[in-house]
Amino acid sequence: MKQKLKIIKIGGNVINDNSALNSFLSDFSKIEGLKILVHGGGKKATEMSKALGLKSAMIGGRRITDKANLEIVTMVYAGLLNKKIIAQLQQNNCNAIGLSGADANTILAHKRVVKGVDYGFAGDIDGVNDKMIRLFLDGDLIPVFCAITHDKKGQLLNTNADTIVAEVAKGLSSAYEVELIYCFEKSGVLLHVDNEDSVIETLNTVSYQNLKQEGIIADGMLPKLDNCFNALKNGVSKVIIGKPKVIINMDIKHTAIVL
Repeated sequence: MKQKLKIIKIGGNVINDNSALNSFLSDFSKIEGLKILVHGGGKKATEMSKALGLKSAMIGGRRITDKANLEIVTMVYAGLLNKKIIAQLQQNNCNAIGLSGADANTILAHKRVVKGVDYGFAGDIDGVNDKMIRLFLDGDLIPVFCAITHDKKGQLLNTNADTIVAEVAKGLSSAYEVELIYCFEKSGVLLHVDNEDSVIETLNTVSYQNLKQEGIIADGMLPKLDNCFNALKNGVSKVIIGKPKVIINMDIKHTAIVL
């Protein structure tokens, strides 16, 4: 029987709210068994870009990353946010190690190529070094990944954190029974974006396509959900989307993704 492994992504406004983030990290520290954390930080990076007079642009929920913004996201994701999270986890007696995809060559990517769109230094993942990540887990370390990867040619790349967590989950699903959880400030996927009570409790491929066509699901939620379904098709046992407290209480309202 495979060991269970929880892989959790934290993002959205929770990252910018010190109280909410600290509460989540306290709960994360209490999770028993094997676990991995992946964090975003796009809003923090956007704030810093604006403060420095740089423009940020998004297409289909994905960030355009020029050279200057790559330096910003690297400093924010791999530096400030990652180490802040690691320090808080250590305070909670959770022996975590902060990683980018370049560290120990854990996540290899290439510069995104899309006809008609220049995403700059945005990365699409080629592979996850599951053997190396397993070494960390076997050594009783909790990997904490930021949203920076590399191409093994010396180039860092900004990579969607939702994609990273899904690819890491897929890469480890042959060795573990993987449960993938996306946490942010909402209770799940909402039928009406301003109504927290309109959570879609179960979302499958058919209902997802219908809601996309109606424009109910759009923007940054699209890459998140595309990654959810892709993970389930590639060995991940369960995918959940909801507020941070869902990691310790599955009875609270959330969205379960099924094929």
